[in-house]
Amino acid sequence: MTTGSGLNNDTAIHSGMEHDNKCLQFELDGEYYGVDILKVREINGMMDITAVPQTPMFMKGLINLRGKVVPVIDLRLKFGLAESEYDERTSIIVIEFKSIHGQVQMGIVVDTVSEVINIPFENIEAAPNFGARLKSEYIKGMAKTKDRVIIILDIDLILTDEELTFG
Repeated sequence: MTTGSGLNNDTAIHSGMEHDNKCLQFELDGEYYGVDILKVREINGMMDITAVPQTPMFMKGLINLRGKVVPVIDLRLKFGLAESEYDERTSIIVIEFKSIHGQVQMGIVVDTVSEVINIPFENIEAAPNFGARLKSEYIKGMAKTKDRVIIILDIDLILTDEELTFG
């Protein structure tokens, strides 16, 4: 059965986008992305990151967040985008997601955080099979707003369990 958005119910249920979504919108390399607001724990400006030797390039290191050690990745580098110098708009979004180790907190470095937006279900489409600059399994859906398309990320799939152990 097809819904008004052009998605069949199986696609909508599989993608986890079967209802309106509140997303934190942010920018990377001029493109707009969103992550489910329920995954976001906090947003910080850039802070001191302690590098960890022999980790992938996108793994920037660790931060001390009120006594808790939180790993930080640069989402630009994870997605294969060009590295960019951090500035006053660069932010670390602390997210919580599922892994085989249970719930994990991770900081993701983004160019700038925009706003929290509500995306009606009918404005969300399945991820295309081509043309995206990142692996399509990271994409939960594509949201259409009046002036742009927002790539909704499935944050639970961004890092593999091997990457989480600083493999």
